[in-house]
Amino acid sequence: MTALPAVSPRAKVEHLEGTDWQKARSFCPAVITEGGRTVWLAGQTTLVDLEGRDITGDFEAQARTIFALIDRTLARAGGTLANLVTMTVFINDPRNGDRFVQIRNEHFTDGRYPGSALLTVSNFARPGCVIEIQGIAVV
Repeated sequence: MTALPAVSPRAKVEHLEGTDWQKARSFCPAVITEGGRTVWLAGQTTLVDLEGRDITGDFEAQARTIFALIDRTLARAGGTLANLVTMTVFINDPRNGDRFVQIRNEHFTDGRYPGSALLTVSNFARPGCVIEIQGIAVV
């Protein structure tokens, strides 16, 4: 995975230094922004990957595909995943929490992590979904 490009010059973004634990969990305690445009991302789920293959119930495939779909949405708004300043992640099995952190870390290789909440829920609106991510970006 390659490093993400820097945030748009229209926005000033400061990532507060996290504790060693926060860094190990791939999130920032706070992100401060000034300028730019705020992009409020709807919750994203999927049951198919980018090639249209069924990934019902496949946590890792859904997480990776959701990140790709969010990146596509942000591209339409003039940004990338690097512009994500916070995310709320919903999973239906807490045993997937550590795996999610590893996958998120692969997408933010420069250590400029978004703020994040990771919640366990009992179910999703679409059967077969095992993760949903919503977020806010500044571009």
